[in-house]
Amino acid sequence: MSAEALLDRDFGTVSELVHEHALAQPAALALIEDGRQLDYAGLDGCMDRVAVALQRDGLQPGDVVAICAGSSIEYGVAFLGALRAGIAVAPLAPSSTPESLAAMIADCGAKVLFLDAAVAKELEPQRASIAATHVALMSWNDWLAPQGAQPVPVAIDPDAAFNVIYSSGTTGTPKGIVQPHRMRWAHVRRGSDSGYGPSSVTILSTPLYSNTTLVSFFPSLALGGAVVLMAKFDALKYLKLAEQHRATHTMLVPVQYQRLMDSEGFERFDLSSFHMKFCTSAPFSAALKKRVLERWPGGLVEYYGMTEGGGTCVLQAHRFPDKLHTVGRPAPGHDIRLIDDDGHELPAGEAGEIVGRSPAMMNGYHNQPDKGRQAEWYDASGQRFIRTGDVGRFDSDGFLMLLDRKKDMIISGGFNIYPSDLEAVLAQHPAIDEATVVGVPSEQWGETPIAFVVLQRGSTTTAEEIKSWFNQRIGKTQRLSAVELKDTLPRSAIGKVLKRELRDAYLAR
Repeated sequence: MSAEALLDRDFGTVSELVHEHALAQPAALALIEDGRQLDYAGLDGCMDRVAVALQRDGLQPGDVVAICAGSSIEYGVAFLGALRAGIAVAPLAPSSTPESLAAMIADCGAKVLFLDAAVAKELEPQRASIAATHVALMSWNDWLAPQGAQPVPVAIDPDAAFNVIYSSGTTGTPKGIVQPHRMRWAHVRRGSDSGYGPSSVTILSTPLYSNTTLVSFFPSLALGGAVVLMAKFDALKYLKLAEQHRATHTMLVPVQYQRLMDSEGFERFDLSSFHMKFCTSAPFSAALKKRVLERWPGGLVEYYGMTEGGGTCVLQAHRFPDKLHTVGRPAPGHDIRLIDDDGHELPAGEAGEIVGRSPAMMNGYHNQPDKGRQAEWYDASGQRFIRTGDVGRFDSDGFLMLLDRKKDMIISGGFNIYPSDLEAVLAQHPAIDEATVVGVPSEQWGETPIAFVVLQRGSTTTAEEIKSWFNQRIGKTQRLSAVELKDTLPRSAIGKVLKRELRDAYLAR
């Protein structure tokens, strides 16, 4: 069956599509990394070798393997090969502590752990507590099945686990988000609308354990394109690779767009091959979107959604330059609504928590059914929605404006303060490079906002000057109690500012 015929079906698999591309275009490049490359025939054959090896070792459909490593060709092959055997994958962050990694491996019940040398060294103190068989990705030839080996075919249930992605919690054991094959198939089928196809080249510099990366990685390969992998983001290297490979697509987080826009010599690189650029995972300011549109050829699309799935909003920034302050409108077939604190649906124009429903929704949290139920909301007809924890409001044209994370909202003297509003004002100060606002306890007001600010290079502006400048421009209830200057803001691997880390450090002092 051709790839086109497969995509016309209500359900299929990424593995089937890769196999069809291997038959139709065996010499076409699939994966590129640090001067190495693998074509579709090679990818398909390597996936078979992984699947056969896992079946040989007794793994069955529904079992789980974990991968903890930097992005590489071997990482992609291991992920895809496990899927071919009907085995779910738990991609884990190498930046996690050894104790947290051991806990996540135990939680998902992984029977095999694929890892690289750096992770193996970090995990050595926990080695005895990890039951999973260790397979070193860069020296796995003896573990792989022989070339030409064919796995036992397996039928894939659309609702079976495709992967288990652990949330980026900074304390305790993160929640394992179980995404089904049906959810990934929905991502693949919408890929052609974004121009993915046999002539596309996608450059990815965010880690493969992140859903941010995977929502581009799988559609790129499922639709026959090439993927250029970067193990670590570097602005100059990214630009060189994009020009060298004539990249057509990319997924970046806002802090990466910021660094590229600030990169000296950005205009020296020929980026005219780009068809579409994507962004998700963290707030993407209207000013930064505008800079990207002005300087970088091709379209710009922002996705607003969650790893848990539910509803997604899409902003085609190149088509709606007057809506850059929003995250767009609900994607086709996606139902986005707003609810109050009591779970009642709100009328148009009011602000409330964002909930969403779509064909792409998680099954739940692995081994944590209670938390899974807490993440759900049901409408009057019994339809299941996923709660985002974000507060938003629709404008008169149906575009969603994000106000803030519900848990980040500051209640000061009985007034609701949205940190994003304050951050937008701080961004107007000419000496400020980055800023974020958090709420801390206050005996007088219950909570009070404080700002953490990174200055432009060479600036001598003081914290007190920024505080005075800011407080002259906003209402009394929004005034900052303090400003702290920082060299950098702490971020997760995909660019989210770790507000809790800033808050905890401030309170500890």
